[in-house]
Amino acid sequence: MSSHNRSQPSQRQLRVGEQIKHIIADTMLRGHFRDKSLIDAAAVTVTEVRISPDLKNATAYVIALGGADIAKFLPALNDHASTFQKEIARQANLKFTPRIRFASDTSFDNVQRIEQILHEIKYADDTDSESN
Repeated sequence: MSSHNRSQPSQRQLRVGEQIKHIIADTMLRGHFRDKSLIDAAAVTVTEVRISPDLKNATAYVIALGGADIAKFLPALNDHASTFQKEIARQANLKFTPRIRFASDTSFDNVQRIEQILHEIKYADDTDSESN
C-alpha cells in the first residue's frame, strides 16, 4: 500500500510540466502564427503548466503583460492548442503528447488582494495607535 499523497505532483509531472512550459513559451516567442489574435498573444507569459498524473492532459496558466485583459487571448490560445501540441510532440520525448488547455493564472491577483488587505490593516492599526 502506497502512502504517496496524490495531491502533490510527482517529480516526473513537475519535470514534464516545466519542459512543456518552455516549449509553449518558445513557440509563442517565435510567433509563427497566421491568426492575428495569436500574434497579439506574444504579450502573454506562461507562469505554470500542471500536468495530470497520466501525463495526457496539461493546463497552461497564463497572464497578460502590460495590464492587458487575458480573457481576450484565452479563446485564441485554446482554439490553436493543436499548434502547441505539435511543437510539444516534436520537441519533447514523451510517449503521449498531452492535450493542452490554457487558463488564466489568478495567483498574481490573489497576491495583490492580500497585500492590499495587509496594507489596510496596517493603516487601521497606525490610525488607532495615533488616536490613543
